[in-house]
Amino acid sequence: MSDETPVCSAKGCRTDALWVLAWNNPKIHTPERRKTWLACEEHREHLSQFLGVRGFLKDVVLLTEWESTGGTAEEHSGGTR
Repeated sequence: MSDETPVCSAKGCRTDALWVLAWNNPKIHTPERRKTWLACEEHREHLSQFLGVRGFLKDVVLLTEWESTGGTAEEHSGGTR
C-alpha cells in the first residue's frame, strides 16, 4: 500500500476513508472476486445503498479490519465519481 491516506470513493469527496465496501457484479465477476469502494462515515450509507439495490454489496468492514485480514485498499476500484 502506498503512503497516501485512502480517501472516500464518493464523487467529489476527499475525506479519509474509514470503511471498505466489498462488492461483486455477478454478471461479470467470478463469485469469489471482490472489488472495493472506500467510504468516509458520511458516505458509507449512500454508497452501501447504491451497491445494495443492484445486488452487488457483499460486505462492509472498517478499513483497519480489512487491512489486518489481508485485504488492501489498492483493490479500490473507484466509486460514484
